[in-house]
Amino acid sequence: MGIIMAVDSGARTEALTLIFRSDYRWLTEKLRKRISYGTGAEDVASEAFLRLAEVPELLNIREPRAMLTTLAQRVLYETWRRRDLERAYLLALASHSELSHPSPEEREMVLESLLAIDRALDGLSINARKAFLFNQLDGMTYSEIAENLGVSVSMVRKYIAKALTNCYLSINSD
Repeated sequence: MGIIMAVDSGARTEALTLIFRSDYRWLTEKLRKRISYGTGAEDVASEAFLRLAEVPELLNIREPRAMLTTLAQRVLYETWRRRDLERAYLLALASHSELSHPSPEEREMVLESLLAIDRALDGLSINARKAFLFNQLDGMTYSEIAENLGVSVSMVRKYIAKALTNCYLSINSD
């Protein structure tokens, strides 16, 4: 078993090296057309290759450029999503008094938490996300949420149950 894993590991390393040598420059050039800031293209390409290295079926990938493109798009999406969340958070902070501003460490922890919640709620309907946020952030009751969203209380229960399930699964998958 150890010999098979060593061969598989060597083959993975060789395949990844080959893909990197043939496609890294291609990917960074492609990304430069979409990214206008500094070393952003290289950063995204590097992250895409790191994610490619984690793909369990690396040796079965027939179109590495298509896979790299998909991975790079995910990295870009996550980067933009983080930037948007950070902007919204900083705008919310700016609207409060100076006394309520957290330290840089606390800000980073809050941003990481917001991103984790965002990932957990990703894929839910807009009403499910709103119901969860109304309940958790605004302390609204299920009947208040139902009235606000124009749905039944039982539907609000389903929305929040699904959101909480996603949060639980997200926490336990990390």
